[in-house]
Order: sequence, then structure tokens, then C-alpha cells
Amino acid sequence: MRKGSEKRYFEALPFKIIFPVVLTVVLFVTTLFFLILPRMESSMMALKRETIRELTESAWSAVKAFERKAESGDITVPEARRQAIDHLRRLRYGPESKDYYWINDMHPRLIMHPYRPDLEGQDISDYADPNGKRLFVAFVETVKKQGAGYVDYEWQWKDDPDRIVPKISYVKGFEPWGWIIGTGIYIEDVRAEIAALTRNVSLISLGILLLISTLSGYIIWQGVKGEKERLETEARSRLHREQLFQAAKMASLGTLVSGVAHEINNPIMSVMLNAPILRKAWASAIPILNDHCSRHGDFYVHNMSYCLLRDRVPVLLNHIEDGAARVKSIVADLKDFARQQPADLSEAVDINRITQKAVGLVDNLIKKSTIDFSADYQPNLPSVKGNSQRIEQVIINLLVNACQALPEKDRAIRLSTFRNTDEDTVVIEIRDQGSGMGEDLLQRVRDPFFTTKRETGGTGLGLSISERIMEEHGGAMTFTSTPGKGTTARIAFPVKSPNDSPHAENSAGKADHE
Repeated sequence: MRKGSEKRYFEALPFKIIFPVVLTVVLFVTTLFFLILPRMESSMMALKRETIRELTESAWSAVKAFERKAESGDITVPEARRQAIDHLRRLRYGPESKDYYWINDMHPRLIMHPYRPDLEGQDISDYADPNGKRLFVAFVETVKKQGAGYVDYEWQWKDDPDRIVPKISYVKGFEPWGWIIGTGIYIEDVRAEIAALTRNVSLISLGILLLISTLSGYIIWQGVKGEKERLETEARSRLHREQLFQAAKMASLGTLVSGVAHEINNPIMSVMLNAPILRKAWASAIPILNDHCSRHGDFYVHNMSYCLLRDRVPVLLNHIEDGAARVKSIVADLKDFARQQPADLSEAVDINRITQKAVGLVDNLIKKSTIDFSADYQPNLPSVKGNSQRIEQVIINLLVNACQALPEKDRAIRLSTFRNTDEDTVVIEIRDQGSGMGEDLLQRVRDPFFTTKRETGGTGLGLSISERIMEEHGGAMTFTSTPGKGTTARIAFPVKSPNDSPHAENSAGKADHE
């Protein structure tokens, strides 16, 4: 049996290793020649176009300087024009110092061209390249429409009139004198540079491919070493696949959250915008309803007396606004978790107040889960620095987990806040008398996508997000649990500053919620 297994292994080995190598090479070559090099060519062409634009602007500025001299009376206008022409005629640039500038007017007539003095002073309206394009007319039209721009055509190669090649020029009008100043690049120059770059990249790529081939051969040779190495390789491969699977889930989560967030945020935003309007409308109606009640006595609205409804509606509106804000915050936090982006942690957070708010938001779930819930808030706790909504999210998540852990309603949940003076932290502790967890589950509860409630819709993200939030706050989240006896969750936040004064407004004593 062992020999048959080894035989199958050796038969499958070449395909398993060679195919990824070949695929890598194909992808590498495809990416290089169909993506990288074309983009490099496009970028290089864009850079060249920008270069001739800047060169033309520089020449235009030089002509402008001569025009200013004439305006100031230092020289006459004809002398300024002559000096400008002489200046541009002498200017050269490029690797061989053969690239040049020319000047024509708006007629067009050629005023100056260092390599075609035979055309200077002539009407060049009908002058065309081998393709029939009247390039100087195109220069004039471009300047009339845009003031400056690019024109492509065919022209002689620098100082060689017998060699006609494609060219791109940038022209700009000099309005005071009615001139058009231009310079250009030869496409063959750019192609030659790209060809040289392609050769260099190809040689480097060939070296890389040879290195990959050598390493692949070494890997194949190593792959035939015995059953033990095969088993170790398969174990590592399984682990790697699991890691990739989890990473793929995280990547998918980021994509899904964007769409889900959009669908959720629109109705939630409507709720958040309309709730204040309802509050104002209710406040405006109260005097009228009170007057009616005082004159005619109490009355009923939807099976509820007006006196009771008058006190109940503001509470309901508060719950609507808090719930909508909570949903919006949770969606934002989930997006932050997927994007791994830090949050704003500059707020001074009152732990007692935010814990009481979290308890209020999950009040219905607590009542459905247990008849024995109590909360003990230590008075005068110092503030902590962080994000109140994120901390509230952690508390809510822990409370929900505690409720879901209870097998019967007579099992208790105990919540308490206090200051740990030894570590100078503010602590929130939630103890439940639920099913508890063994050591193996306790070690994995904070892993992304790990959940014991998959069949009921659990995603395994709650504690992972909470762990991330605690890390952002510089705090710690710990769990202790005994199977059959329950779990204690504790989150601790560092005190904001040794000089911070306690919050006098914190709730004191013990508040029991049945």
C-alpha cells in the first residue's frame, strides 16, 4: 500500500509543481509584454509630450522677454523681433543637439526655421506632408481654437531633408506679434528609447525566468525525497490553503460590506433625518393636546391613554434615534474592520454612561433571556480616551453573547464597572451563568469567522471586531470560563490621564434591571 501511495505521489508530482511554474511564467510574460511595457510606452510618450510643451513655453517666455524690452523702449520692435528670431534659431537640445524651434505667423508664412531657410518668408498655406496634411494650417487652426496644442504630422528628420518621419509638435501663439512658436519630437526617437528599454527589461526578465527555472528544478528534485517530507509538505499546504481561505473571506467581506452598507445606510439615514422632525411635530402638538386633555379629560390614542402616551413618545423617539445611530455605527465599524483603518480615538468617554446606554439598547434581549440581570456601576470613575460608539459596540456584543449563552431564563447575568488601581485601568466585567466553554473553544473565540452558532446565523465576527477595537484603544479583553458554570468577560481601558478629574456626573450605586 505504501509503494502504491509513493507511486501515485511521484506520478502527480511533476504536474503539481511544473504547472504552477509554467502558469507563473506565462502570467509573468503576459503581464510584462501586455501590461507593463505598453503602460511604460504610454507613460514615456506622455512624458515626451509634456517635455516639448515645457520647451515651447520656455521659448515663448524668451520671446516675451524681448517683447518687454521693446515695450520699455530699450530697443525697437523690429530689433526685438530680430533678436528673438536669432535667439530661437541658435537654440538646440536633445541627445545630438539637433532638436530645434521654428516660428511661423498666422497667415501662415514661415518666419524662421533653422533647417529650412529656403521656406522663410514664403506663404506656406499649401505646404503639406506626404499624407496631404497641411501642417502649418493645422498649427494656425490649433492656436486659433485653443491658444496652444499638439499637432501630429510627418516632417524631415532633423537636418536630413531626404528622410521623412512621423512627428508630434507643440505650438503656442504669441499674440502681440502674431507668431506661432513650436517644437516637436520624432516618434522614432521615442520608439528607439522604448526598444532599448524593452531589450533591457527582456534581458532582466530572461534572467529572472532562468532563476525561476533553476529554483523550480531544485524544488522538483527536493519533492522526490521520501514519504515523510511528502506528509510534511501536505500539512504545510493544508495550513496555507486555510490561511488563503480566511484571507479570501476577509477580502470578500470588504466587497460585500460596501454594497450592504449602501443599502442599510439609505433607510437608516431617512430614519435619522425624520426622527427629529417627528420630535418637533410632537413637541408642537403637546400644548394643543394638553389643552384638550384639561378641558375634556384624558382620552385614548391607539389603546393608550394620552397621559401615558405623552411620557412614552419621547422615550420611543429616543430609542428610534439611538437605534438608527447604532446601526449606522455598526456598519461603519464593520467596514473599518474589513479595511483595517484606524478610528478617531480622541473622545473623553464616560464608561458608566456608555455602559448604561448599551444596556438600554439591548434591554429587550436581556428581558427575553433572563429574569436575573443586575448592573453595578462604581461611582466617580475617571474618563478614558477613545471612541464612545466603538466601546459601546464592544459592550453590546459581550451582552448579546452573554444572553445567547444562557440555556434557561433563571440563569443570571451580572454587569459591573470599577477601577483597577493596580493597573490604573477602568474595567467593565460581564459574568453569565451560561453553558461555559472549554479551553479549546476559549482559545479560538476571538478568531475571525470562528463561531459555535453557525446554524443560527452566527458569523464569528463579533469578538474579532471587539478585539480590534480594544487594541485600537490600548485596552485588553480577557475571558475566563468553566463548562457548565458560565463565562466572565472583562474589558479594561487605560485611564485617560493621571491628571484627569473624575466624572461627577457618573451614576452612583447599584442599578438593578429586572
